[in-house]
Amino acid sequence: MSPLAYQTPAAPADASEFDLTEVLPTCKPLGGLLDIEYDWDRVPVPDSLKWFEKRWATRNNPLDFSGVWRFRELLPFAPDEQIVTVGEGQTMLRRSDSVAKYCGLNEGCLHLQYEGLNPSGSFKDNGMTAASTHARMVGAKLAACASTGNTSASLALYAGASGHFKCVVFVGSGKIAFGKLSQALDYGAVTLQIEGDFDDALLRVREVCRDANIYLCNSVNPFRLEGQKTIIYRILEGMNWEVPDWIVVPGGNLGNSSAFGKALIELKKLNLIDRLPRLAIINAAGANTLFRLYEHDGLRWNGGAPDEELVGKFYGEMDAENRRADTLASAIQINRPVNLYKCLRALDATDGVVREAHDPEILDAKAQVGAGGFGCEPASAASVAGIKALRAEGVIAPSDRVVGILTGHELKDPDATVNYHRGDRAFSNAPIPVANDAGAILDALKDVM
Repeated sequence: MSPLAYQTPAAPADASEFDLTEVLPTCKPLGGLLDIEYDWDRVPVPDSLKWFEKRWATRNNPLDFSGVWRFRELLPFAPDEQIVTVGEGQTMLRRSDSVAKYCGLNEGCLHLQYEGLNPSGSFKDNGMTAASTHARMVGAKLAACASTGNTSASLALYAGASGHFKCVVFVGSGKIAFGKLSQALDYGAVTLQIEGDFDDALLRVREVCRDANIYLCNSVNPFRLEGQKTIIYRILEGMNWEVPDWIVVPGGNLGNSSAFGKALIELKKLNLIDRLPRLAIINAAGANTLFRLYEHDGLRWNGGAPDEELVGKFYGEMDAENRRADTLASAIQINRPVNLYKCLRALDATDGVVREAHDPEILDAKAQVGAGGFGCEPASAASVAGIKALRAEGVIAPSDRVVGILTGHELKDPDATVNYHRGDRAFSNAPIPVANDAGAILDALKDVM
């Protein structure tokens, strides 16, 4: 175990420290959330982010090939020989002028980060490689997660590919994209479909893991978020190490936004960046807990002492009214985001904002992303819908440099794509029925020839 790293409560008022050998040690403030912290004075951190470019030439080393572990000096909790990698993080930051125009941004001002290019098809692999590594470090033989689909696919992939542990995944009986569920089945996971939604599944898996000493791989696991920090490093890499003005990300369980905040705070502390971008988190309107708490009720980080009673009251009212998350963006269909408090910390550090996007707005944005040649699942497009809304409000200027995070591949939920294009929607692109006749075919092609 690395003596340079330790676990500590996310609440600043609790200075407890826990060894890396402990798995989710108990702490009470802020929902029991933990951080992985480092003795940075003893970590050999490069003096410039450009230092990492030298690893582009050593891609035959699996750790340097990985888009997570080539930045291992910035998450130094694991010995090299314990790291579990499947080549995750080979993603790209791509300029998209067509989507910029749709959002109201100037040419060259919008870049999209395609995390759907990960091995399991979503950003989850960034965190799962880190969680799987810690599971190996502590000798776990069984790992589990609750999932709307992407987490289960990722955990099942790492379990099957590494052979270091077996896995069980909990999915709700509500909406789940079958493209995602098929991955967990194919990769050999034991899949339990329980009555209820994701929030119910997460509650049950946390109980079961605690009672049966099973390694939990949801994003309450702080090692997951250490891996997800590297999305920020690759964004900076793609921008030639320059900091954008905005990073816009979908908000579900709020693991990405929390990890982004931690990464940016650390980079600024280490003098590897000179400023922080602003963070915008976009909820689906049908699962808008963060938006309502942050923008309507005024919930804030408050120096590490957010109003937990306000959150408890909100959840109590939600339960009394039996409000359930309901959105076609199934990956962010979550009412009780486990990383709520860490997300508040990220928003505080980055002068961030929160918005909601309705399903039709999300699906129209998804169609615009796809028309540019690289598609995404519905939840990913919440970031683009949010950029468009923030630009319309004047919060984002047309000349601002904006990065939108696309969290999952379009084939995660092909039904959503097909149903959109078969319908009468703003950007639908339905198949054209045509007779089995060359003349009829040529006639149908008149407008594109």
